[in-house]
Amino acid sequence: MLITLPSRMARSAALGVLTAVLALSPVAGVAETPADTLVIADKIDDIVSLDPAESFEFSGNDLLNNAYDTLVELDPSDLGPLVPGIAESWSLADDGVTYTFKIKSGLKFHSGNPVRAEDAAWSIQRAVKLDKTPSFILTQFGFNADNVEEKVRAEGDTLIIVTDKPYAPSFFYNCLTAVVASVVDKEMALSHEADGDLGYEWLKTNTAGSGAYNLRSYKPSESYVLEAVPGYWRGEPAMKRVFVRHVAEPSTQRLLLEKGDIDIARKLTPTDVEGVSSNPDIKINEEVRGRIYYLAMNQKDPRLANPKLVEALKYLIDYKGMTDSFLKGSYTVHQAFLPRGFLGALEETPYSLDIEKAKALIAESGVTDLNFTFHVRNDQERLEMAQSMQNTFAKAGINIEFTTGTGKEVLGDYRARTHQLILEAWGPDYPDPHTNADTFARNPDNSDEAKLTGVLAWRNSWPAAEVNDLTNAAVLEKDTAKREQMYLEIQRIHQQAAPFAEMFQRIEPVAMRKNVEGFSAGGSIHSAFYWATTK
Repeated sequence: MLITLPSRMARSAALGVLTAVLALSPVAGVAETPADTLVIADKIDDIVSLDPAESFEFSGNDLLNNAYDTLVELDPSDLGPLVPGIAESWSLADDGVTYTFKIKSGLKFHSGNPVRAEDAAWSIQRAVKLDKTPSFILTQFGFNADNVEEKVRAEGDTLIIVTDKPYAPSFFYNCLTAVVASVVDKEMALSHEADGDLGYEWLKTNTAGSGAYNLRSYKPSESYVLEAVPGYWRGEPAMKRVFVRHVAEPSTQRLLLEKGDIDIARKLTPTDVEGVSSNPDIKINEEVRGRIYYLAMNQKDPRLANPKLVEALKYLIDYKGMTDSFLKGSYTVHQAFLPRGFLGALEETPYSLDIEKAKALIAESGVTDLNFTFHVRNDQERLEMAQSMQNTFAKAGINIEFTTGTGKEVLGDYRARTHQLILEAWGPDYPDPHTNADTFARNPDNSDEAKLTGVLAWRNSWPAAEVNDLTNAAVLEKDTAKREQMYLEIQRIHQQAAPFAEMFQRIEPVAMRKNVEGFSAGGSIHSAFYWATTK
């Protein structure tokens, strides 16, 4: 039996209203948006694909988080404990590797097809077989194209997943909240299959989920429209439609918000935020996100393998000065690789700008050649950070010459390990501490031949000898409290020994009309939730 949708006339009228809203120019606005419609201005030109097996960008994941369900999920009102998704219960066998999920009965995909354990199994199998960018979130549990049908299978209303070793259960469950683990309507996807692609080409611009919203319109780099699904199992969303339009200029987003033409602006600059903060019709919600900015030092240069010099550089960064000036409201000082909001995140900040201490450490190091190249992307925010460091480094006799380029150019040198100093940012791939520990604090093979380009410790030629074993053990620890303490210990060691100076964590100011409630951008561990929003 198909899910009941509004009549063709009603849908056409609704889409007509929404099209009119989207077509508004910054000078033509209306007094307010429709009462049952959430209108968001954002930058969405990063969307590469709407296939959950391929989507790995912020904007695409925001859309998919509202169009699909996963086995286990997060509650937008409390982004900590896991809650049931399409699985009503789950358990781990005594062998430590066999996970069982009981699928809720009566759930429907947007097509009207029933949600089955078979769909859940096929979705994981499909993501592993397609082997797109986010597939590693699943394949790290030992799955590959040859064994995934054996390791992930359905038996009636039960899904059974067998991992290659007994990982920490929290690690495994957290990974299942990622977009790549979304449950896809097998029958719908395969009805659009072409040349054995498992529906891939069709799903790049369409959805086949069971989430709160169904995709009604998608125009790449322009807009998308979501329509609420009647009878959604969590409760029908108050917002019957969500319009997200691409507005690249923060100043334009601000004007649209002030005029009431949009409900939410997600990409305002600190200046714009300050400008609207006195408007009684607008409020600002600040969400700490998972993005971390850091300075990295390549230990292929023997000078940067000197622990005293590495420590000196950490005392030559004006952390507070930057967050009090040009980064104000956008970043907070954070000096560990796990973002706040993650299990085991370390919030201690032992470093501050101290020129005299840095000079003493440099003298102890015995390093006399203090001329370095500094890789930085051609991005205003990064260039301002780099210039601040250039100024403070110079006060201790360290001379910096910038090597600037596009993100692709700078990343090419970074992945090839040809840099000396580099300013970069990193965001978690899934809501578990292993996502960052695995790249900052584990380096299984430091040889050039290993080419572990996704491992930041390897990129900076740091063997990570002090934390490798501890990081490997933490991902297997079943006791969550003990696991948390292990990650705290790893980060404290990393702060002192690693050639990284973590500096800032992103704060996203979400500006919205005062009547908007319940919107969550996903915090530091997830994507946006539209279905919990009211106004």
